[in-house]
Amino acid sequence: MDITKSKRPKELLNWDDIQKMKYTLCVAHEAMRLTPPAQGTFREAITDFTYAGFSIPKGWKEYWTPYSTNKNPMYFPDPEKFDPSRFEGKGPAPYTFVPFGGGPRMCPGREYARVEVLVFIHNVVTKFKWEKLIPNEKIVYIMSPIPANGLPIRLQPHKK
Repeated sequence: MDITKSKRPKELLNWDDIQKMKYTLCVAHEAMRLTPPAQGTFREAITDFTYAGFSIPKGWKEYWTPYSTNKNPMYFPDPEKFDPSRFEGKGPAPYTFVPFGGGPRMCPGREYARVEVLVFIHNVVTKFKWEKLIPNEKIVYIMSPIPANGLPIRLQPHKK
């Protein structure tokens, strides 16, 4: 809320404000770790290799999913716990958290998404009181994680 305190009423965020939102970014990363924005993708083996005792021949299609690392206790102790501090400092080891892919196939919209998420979170937190209408709503996994009842919410302006 330090950014909010430094702004005049109705003054918009600027680039410097967004760069200061380090903990908010940790919160967004932890949310994406627990519920990745993409379920996974297919890749083609470019060479023969062995993984976990299985021979994978060149040309085979593999399905990669971020859950294989995002919920792995070797990389994320107590993996079901929401803990944004995992992303403070250097954060997790390379290629253990890849909501936008990695390497040469990394999503080109990654930085745009980062800015969009930070601005969205800032505005929702500072301008609205958010009340879940179904407090213990279950999450349904189809191709993407979707709240079973659509996550009905009520947004009300903060009282000043």
